[in-house]
Amino acid sequence: MKVILNEDNKNLGKKKGDIVNVSDGFAFNSLIPNGMASPATKETLAELERQKAQDEAVQADKVKAAQENAKKLDKKKVNIISKAEGNKLFGSVDKKQIAEAIKEQHKIDVDENMVILAEPIKELTTLEIVIDYGDKAKAGVILTISSK
Repeated sequence: MKVILNEDNKNLGKKKGDIVNVSDGFAFNSLIPNGMASPATKETLAELERQKAQDEAVQADKVKAAQENAKKLDKKKVNIISKAEGNKLFGSVDKKQIAEAIKEQHKIDVDENMVILAEPIKELTTLEIVIDYGDKAKAGVILTISSK
């Protein structure tokens, strides 16, 4: 019997939306009653195709928005002021602080996980930081850390 998975299923090695062929007993006794799958009928297959098309359109919009944000942000300057003695900071500047500074100074949302930074910055400096939006959308911002 062919069924459409309503959720990821490790036992079948398949993900949500996949069409799998299982025994009638497994389908009617386990998958369908537990809401893990639906029978693959003309109607459910048509609905699956509509849902996939809608998901692809949403994903395309997300990619476009990410690319636009990356383009807006590319080569922008971001300044962070921190306490320092000489060239050494009291504490450090991390991804979260950089993301917050970008949002505050340029009104562009950046998640801290998008900031590519090997380790927190511990000294006064000016350098280029990469912001990775995924989907081949990256921006380089010029980060300047100066003292109060």
